[in-house]
Amino acid sequence: MSGKPCILGLAILLLMSSPVAAQDFFKASPTYNPGRVNGVVIAEAAIGTAVTIGLNYLWYKKFPRSKFHLFNDNNEWLNMDKVGHATTAYNVAAIQTDLLRWGGVRPGVAAVAGTLTALGFLTMVEIMDGHSVKWGFSKGDMLANLAGCMLFESQQLMWGQQRISLKYSYHHTLFAHYLPGELGRNLPQRMLKDYNGQTYWLSVNIGSFLPASSGFPNWLNLSAGYGAEGMIGGVKNPAAINGQPIPSFKRYRQFYFAFDTDLYRVSGLSPLSTTLLKLNRTFKMPAPAIEWNQQDGSKWHWIYF
Repeated sequence: MSGKPCILGLAILLLMSSPVAAQDFFKASPTYNPGRVNGVVIAEAAIGTAVTIGLNYLWYKKFPRSKFHLFNDNNEWLNMDKVGHATTAYNVAAIQTDLLRWGGVRPGVAAVAGTLTALGFLTMVEIMDGHSVKWGFSKGDMLANLAGCMLFESQQLMWGQQRISLKYSYHHTLFAHYLPGELGRNLPQRMLKDYNGQTYWLSVNIGSFLPASSGFPNWLNLSAGYGAEGMIGGVKNPAAINGQPIPSFKRYRQFYFAFDTDLYRVSGLSPLSTTLLKLNRTFKMPAPAIEWNQQDGSKWHWIYF
């Protein structure tokens, strides 16, 4: 029998019997920790290489290549893709900054490095788009990427914390059924590709704008959401797909207002709990919501995600 399972089991037992050591691992280092920082850099270099190769061979290789060119897609998907770019840029910058702070990098330096990492990664994707006949380098996408990065970095400069977050939520829709190749064939694909089911939220932490003496819950947010529905094509919906007629759907924008949470702000949490609950910084908490759209006017959702 290999000794590896035994070593792994021993490590788990040691961590369980030494909660202080386990919790300390998730704390941001008070001083520069070269081992942690080097580990982050090496891991991210490996992941970045894998993602680049994966995108190239599993996605871009399916389509003809071309010389670098620009592409104007600002009228597609009712701008859901642009809001998605901004949200992605913001969250990549936030996560990268957290990782560098874990390694003891100073807050200002970590924030700048996190912002540049997010912008660099998304620029690389746009350059790859620029060499594909099907797409092109989108100036609209790059502006959205910059907006997400600037939202993160400007808050770090002004307040040293994130009081306003860009978050994501998803719910199932019927539209991907008609065009699964474009909108996704399964749940993971649809979460990434079906703009009809995605909602993007500007989530404002109220307590961070109030004095500590106010007693306002530091985890309670107000959020404004943006979504769209009825889209089976980027610009317009086809009347038929593969010779099969499809129903006529009206394309329209949706606007939401709802409460939200930043659960990682709850006082007294362990470093491990805080780290896990930072998922709530990226994904909005399900909650009652008010919706307004041109199709139905105002609507109430008891629970919306």
